[in-house]
Amino acid sequence: MEKFGLIGFPLGHSISAYIHKAGFESLGINASYEILETDPENLVDRVKFFKRENYSGFNVTIPLKLPISLFVQEVDKYADIAGAVNTVKINSDKTFKGYNTDASGFKKAIPNDIDLKGANIALLGTGGASRAAVLALSECEVAEIGVYTRNIPNAMDYMGYMRRKFPQITFNVYQIDQVRDLSKYQMLVNTTPIGMLGRSADMTPIEEPVLKTMSEGSIVYDVIYNPKKTILLKTAEKLGFRTINGLDMLIYQAISAQEIWFGKTPDFNAMKIAALENL
Repeated sequence: MEKFGLIGFPLGHSISAYIHKAGFESLGINASYEILETDPENLVDRVKFFKRENYSGFNVTIPLKLPISLFVQEVDKYADIAGAVNTVKINSDKTFKGYNTDASGFKKAIPNDIDLKGANIALLGTGGASRAAVLALSECEVAEIGVYTRNIPNAMDYMGYMRRKFPQITFNVYQIDQVRDLSKYQMLVNTTPIGMLGRSADMTPIEEPVLKTMSEGSIVYDVIYNPKKTILLKTAEKLGFRTINGLDMLIYQAISAQEIWFGKTPDFNAMKIAALENL
């Protein structure tokens, strides 16, 4: 039996094991998937564990998507551009190849009738999910991304990197606490963990008076999937905005991970049913 798992911290909210097991079953593959809570201080030991116990691959979530890149010998182009790894394939010689399937998952979860070409996007956060979102949005040919962060000095390297990688996009960076007016944006994307179950489910990164400044027909996309409707999304719906939660993104990135591991595409519907049953 092949062994796979998820590392990150904390992982009490994760439903990845149910999703992946449904995918394995749809492919007729006998494999296990474990939730392996790993804090950053124990990452070296976890990497040794994967090699020692003959794992075939693993997924990576916050806060390890950037640190894990120190342990991979090769990355795909998406992980290279995003600077973040969320899927690892362990080769027969115990070397690691890192991939980023968040970018494609983020993009595939946007309904087909939404055209973001030339749009202005407000993006909250500067972590691994933020980088994947920028990569996906660049492929959608957006015009401008306003990045809102708690720590502008820390974000400056990131912004400089993004400006070099995507010169066709205008990037601006703002202090998230100072956000007052979102009227210029057609979409708001939350890539922060604010609103996540077990962390800050009773909080929202953007309060209602500010959200209300967005123009009619705007879209609010929260990459959080648990709870299915964060306070941000509930508020957006109340205001009449179209919303996208992180569940389809989670499933699409899991599908891409299994394609990397097995060279086959598992069943989306089976994986979504498993996700919904366990939320």
